[in-house]
Amino acid sequence: MPAQVQPAPVETPRVRPQSVLFACTLNTVRSPMAEALARHYFGREIYFASAGLKRGEPDGFAMAAMDEIGIDITRHKPRTFEDLEDSNFDVIVTLSPEAHHRALEFTRAMAVEVIYWPTPDPTATRGSRETMLDAYRDVRDRLAARIKAFLSRATGSGP
Repeated sequence: MPAQVQPAPVETPRVRPQSVLFACTLNTVRSPMAEALARHYFGREIYFASAGLKRGEPDGFAMAAMDEIGIDITRHKPRTFEDLEDSNFDVIVTLSPEAHHRALEFTRAMAVEVIYWPTPDPTATRGSRETMLDAYRDVRDRLAARIKAFLSRATGSGP
């Protein structure tokens, strides 16, 4: 009988954070998707932002994948940690190893929880347009499920 793969445990804050930063490498795909999804599900209750190590160019596949579920990220402007107007976040969720290291450096003297959610980079996918879009959809759907699970289980749960 083959072993069943167990889903990764979801980190659950004891108290729902008031502000969350999502961080990845270029702030063009994973972190803007996460920010938009979180804002869609919990936007009136929690402040969300996103940043990257470097400022990349907007990604058409990310926009298309989000548009499929009715979320518009076309106005997103990629930004870096240094571009953030406010650095007081309760939680920083990092989506790439590089962003995780940067967030740990960024928060060295702060009381901020830094959580790493390993998330595949869909820009590394090669193939047809549909194959590539499927990779973006997969990232979108994984992030949506993880965000809902993470923030719904905290005290003061929502969706």
